[in-house]
Amino acid sequence: MPIDEPRNLPGDVPAGAPGAPRDAPADLDALVASWRGWMQRHDAVNAADLDELESHLLDTVDHFVSAGLTVDEAFLVAVKRLGGVDDLSREYAREHSERLWKQLVLSGDDDGPAGSAGSALPGGDAEAAGRRLPWYRRANGLPVALLLGAGAGLAVKAVELATGDPSTVALNIAVIVLPFLALWFAWRRRPSIAVLAIVGVVFAGVGLALNLYPFIGSEADEAGTTVAAISSATGILAMLGSIVALWLATGLAYVGDDWRDERARMDFVRFSGEWFVYYVLIALGGGALSMLTVAVFASIGVDVMPFVGEWVLPLGAAGAVLVAAWLVGAKQRVIENIAPVLTKVFTPLFTIMMLALVVAALVQWNLVDASRDLLIAFDAVLVVVVGLLVYSISARDPLLPPGWFDRLQALMLATALVLDAIVLVAMLARTGEFGFSANKTASLGLNLILLVNLVWALRLQLGFLRRHTGFAALERWQTTLLPVYFAWAAILVVVFPPVFGFA
Repeated sequence: MPIDEPRNLPGDVPAGAPGAPRDAPADLDALVASWRGWMQRHDAVNAADLDELESHLLDTVDHFVSAGLTVDEAFLVAVKRLGGVDDLSREYAREHSERLWKQLVLSGDDDGPAGSAGSALPGGDAEAAGRRLPWYRRANGLPVALLLGAGAGLAVKAVELATGDPSTVALNIAVIVLPFLALWFAWRRRPSIAVLAIVGVVFAGVGLALNLYPFIGSEADEAGTTVAAISSATGILAMLGSIVALWLATGLAYVGDDWRDERARMDFVRFSGEWFVYYVLIALGGGALSMLTVAVFASIGVDVMPFVGEWVLPLGAAGAVLVAAWLVGAKQRVIENIAPVLTKVFTPLFTIMMLALVVAALVQWNLVDASRDLLIAFDAVLVVVVGLLVYSISARDPLLPPGWFDRLQALMLATALVLDAIVLVAMLARTGEFGFSANKTASLGLNLILLVNLVWALRLQLGFLRRHTGFAALERWQTTLLPVYFAWAAILVVVFPPVFGFA
C-alpha cells in the first residue's frame, strides 16, 4: 500500500474507534514521509524547495509540541500553517488533513475557528479550511498565466496600432511584455513592496531612455544594418540591452527579498534556462501550426497569411512568454529530467564546434580583415556557451563528485577562452584601424566580461576537478556576475546612445 495513502496514516483513524484512541502516539516520521511523498508527486516542487518546506514544517511541529499539543495534532496544525505560504501544502492540507483535523479538533465545523485550532489557520484562509481552490489558483495558476499572456499580446498590438511604427514596437518589446511576467512573479512569489518598487523604477527608467532618445530619427548605421526595423546601431544595442536588463530586473521579482541569497539567484538562472527551452518548443510548435494553417487555407483559395502575420504571431509570441513561465512551475520535474540530457548532448557538440572555430581562426589569422558578421557570430557562440555552462551548473547535483562531464566542461571552458582571446585581438585590431564605434565598443566590453568570467570559471572548474574547491564556488561565481551583466546592459541602454550620437 502506498505510504501516502490517507488511510494508512496513524492519525487517520476515526476518533473514538475501538483500539484507536485520539491521544495515541503518532509516528512523526511516517506523517512527514506521507506529506513528503504527496508533495513529490507534484511537479512544481523540487528537492531543494521540499527540503526547505519540510524544515519549516518540523520547526512548527516542535513549536506546537512544546506548547502542549500531541505530535499528530501539532503535525496537522503545522501542515495547515504551511498551507498559508505554499499552494501545494494548502492543497495537501485540504485533501489529507481536513478529515483528520475534523476528527481531532474541529469536531465537524468546517469554517469556524474551533478554538485554538482555528487560530492556527492563517488569516481565516478559506482554502486552508478545506474549500475548493478559487478558479484563478487552479491548475497551478494557469488562468492567471493565460490572462497575463493575453494582456501581453494585446499590449504589443495596441502599441503597434497606436504608433503605426514596427520599429517602436521592436525597440520597446521588453518594456511592453516583461511587466506581465513581473506581475506573474509578483502574484506567485509575493515579493515585498520595496522589491516591486525597484523593479518598477528600472522598467520606467529603461522605458524613458528608449523613448526619449532619438533613435528612430537616425539613419542607418555605417554598414546599413537594420534589425527588427531599427536602423540605428545604438538603437539596436539599446533594444538588446533592454531585454537583458529588464529580464534580470524581472528576476528580482522572482527572487524577492532573497536577492542576496546565491541559491535564490541560481534558482532564477535555472528558471531562465528552463523557460528558454519551453519557449523554443512553443515557438517551434506554433510556427509549424501557423505554416500548416496558411497552407491548408491557401489550398482552398483563402489567404490567411496577413491575419497570421499581423495578429496570430505577435499575440502568440508575447503570450508564449507567460505560458512558458507557467510551464516551468507546473512541469518542473519534467524539465529537470530533460535539462541534464540537453546539457550532456550540447556541451560536447559546442566544444567540437569551438575547437573547429579556433583551428579555422588560426589558419586564417588575418582577423583584422575578417568581416564584422563573423566576429558577431563568434560573440554569439561565446554567449551561448556561457549560457550553456551556467545552465549545466544549475542543473547539476552539487553533491556529486567530479566526473567525465566536468572534465569535458573544463575543455569547453578552455576552448571558449582561446576563442574569446582571438575575438578580442581581432576587435582591438579593427578598433585600431577603423576607430571606435558603438558596435565595436559594445563587443569589446562584452568580450572583456566573458574573458573574466571564463578565466575564473576555468580556474574554479580545475580546482573542483582536483577537489581543491567545492562545486558551490562555481555556482557562487556565476550568480555573482549577474549584477555585472545587468550593469553592462544598462550602459548599452542609457550611456551608449548619447556617447555615440544616437547613430
